[in-house]
Amino acid sequence: MQADEANIKNLQAQLVGQQAQVVFSQQQYDRNRELLKSKGVSQQDYQNSEFDIKQATATAVSFQAQIEQVQSTLSGDKTNLGYTKIYASMDSTVVDQKAREGQTLNANQQTPMILQLAKLDTMTVRAQVAEADVMRLRPDLTVYFTTLGAGERRWQGTVRQILPTPEVINNVVLYNVLVDVDNQDRQLMTGMSAQMFFVLGKAEQVPQIPVAALGPRVPKEDNQNGDAYQVMEVTEQGVQEKIIHVGLRTRRFAEIRDGIALGAQVQVTVRVEDKNNKTATGYPSRAVRGYEYCKPVTRAKKHTALLSQRR
Repeated sequence: MQADEANIKNLQAQLVGQQAQVVFSQQQYDRNRELLKSKGVSQQDYQNSEFDIKQATATAVSFQAQIEQVQSTLSGDKTNLGYTKIYASMDSTVVDQKAREGQTLNANQQTPMILQLAKLDTMTVRAQVAEADVMRLRPDLTVYFTTLGAGERRWQGTVRQILPTPEVINNVVLYNVLVDVDNQDRQLMTGMSAQMFFVLGKAEQVPQIPVAALGPRVPKEDNQNGDAYQVMEVTEQGVQEKIIHVGLRTRRFAEIRDGIALGAQVQVTVRVEDKNNKTATGYPSRAVRGYEYCKPVTRAKKHTALLSQRR
């Protein structure tokens, strides 16, 4: 660039000198033209002065073209120099620096990675959800998650986006779900593992029943209150069969919409492995037996249906 700038100054100086030569040649030509009328100069002197003015003008035009050519080269050099300055696209923190000062970068084949920026005030958590569950999710769905280092703390967030292109890992189709979470205290860092819980439904101050107390499904009794199940209620008159409708369900409890009163005793069947059962050869078999006990219908302070995913 400095050589181009010096070359331009040199050409500009020569152009100024040549423009002076054009003025001088023009004056000499005008004088010879007037003298030629009175035979004061010869025809050859007049023609020489005409040649000088045309040659001086052409040389001045040539210098101007050379200046424009060097200026074009200088402009391209300045543009290339601007490519050596990289500006951050946002106010953020450098979380990874791939290149060091003085290192040569090859950008001919692919764009080199110089450094990685992250806006740590708001973190994006990516959860991989199986195709069997992803249709149950939607944007703005409430999410909370825990990390390995702070298992007692729950970070709250909402689903921002469900990416439409899946990843296939070990023949399992997984969709990436993005969740934004506030990180003003900078406790969350890039690359952390988290277990996410998607809140599919929530009900508070509702009756609940142990899932183990639910009997067979009764689809023909389903209505707007929910799915119908058969349960066994224990009363003073004995065990009575009842049809109830349930709403939200977790692994342990189910929300009761109607069909049984709060505080009622229901029969719960627990299936356990009978290790004492032996085969003819004397070795225990994997037989299953069951026993029954009663539990009351209680009221839940908060009943939440969750979908859990590990990140």
